[in-house]
Amino acid sequence: MSGLEHCRDKLQSWLATVASAKKVEIETIKPLTGGAIQENWRVECAIHGGPHSGRQGFVIRSDAASSVDSSLSRSEEFKVLCVAYSAGVTVPEPLWLCEDRDVIGRVFSVMRLVEGIGLGPKVVKDLQFGGDREALAEQLGRELARIHSIGPPRDGLEFLRRSDRHPALEMIAGLRQYLDTLGENRPMLEWGLRWAELNLPPNPEITLVHQDFRTGNYLVDENGLSAILDWEFSGWGDPMSDLGWFCAKCWRFSRPDLEAGGIASRHIFYDAYETSSGRSIDQQAVTFWEVVAHIRWGVIAVQQAHRHLSGGQQSLELALSGRLLPELEFEVLNMTSPAAWRAA
Repeated sequence: MSGLEHCRDKLQSWLATVASAKKVEIETIKPLTGGAIQENWRVECAIHGGPHSGRQGFVIRSDAASSVDSSLSRSEEFKVLCVAYSAGVTVPEPLWLCEDRDVIGRVFSVMRLVEGIGLGPKVVKDLQFGGDREALAEQLGRELARIHSIGPPRDGLEFLRRSDRHPALEMIAGLRQYLDTLGENRPMLEWGLRWAELNLPPNPEITLVHQDFRTGNYLVDENGLSAILDWEFSGWGDPMSDLGWFCAKCWRFSRPDLEAGGIASRHIFYDAYETSSGRSIDQQAVTFWEVVAHIRWGVIAVQQAHRHLSGGQQSLELALSGRLLPELEFEVLNMTSPAAWRAA
């Protein structure tokens, strides 16, 4: 039984109210896989009356049983999604936010259902999805440029904190604090954090950054891109950090040779981004952020494994995340060697 089945009646009543409908009948509620930090359900309804009348598909998104402290709240993420949608970013249409915990027991948001696949390894391997891969990389470059066109201050995003410090220093401090809180001894990750402190790129332009823009966090269908997902880490930061995260080796899955997210060459993705944004890419800054990407993913892997081991959320996916650490730590050492950094 779905985790929402027990509150079907309350959910139907709430949906009828926000949709200005006479009646809403939920036909199916299915949990969607792939969310390690949030829970997502596919909900298909028959809506009687009002502007949304007819058969409709939605996605309901709420916090998982245990979450990562650095992620935005569901209400904050919903507001970011609304701003991105209004800026023309290809995202699921944000519809409603419910902060009444009496409906399903927690805050949740509702967005329009978008069809497609999003699992990173499948996107990389299965060429029947995503259309022409070079065209997909170009489209993703343009989408990222649209995201980075949003800068502070911005109405609707007043809750996003902006620090006077270099954004990399903010991230380094947060990652180090997570390791200290968990009591994990990870010398290679600590080495990477210290290296990053000593090799900061110049003070960057500050824009909205997705901070999890990668293969696995967008949907594709047979024709190409259908939606950019998972905005829970977004905030103000260095736009080069999103490029570094997208191109990091850890997110290329079975195609490490295709440096743009395992789907195409880096220059195709770069060219589309530069043309759309009018911004020149600082390759050394991107390389720096690729190093930080492996450190950050390593720390998140520690956190996710801890969520399983602590009993907060029993999950094979979370447990297996912890097994990625040696590979991530090796890549940090490899990229921060004096010869590799001089070459970069």
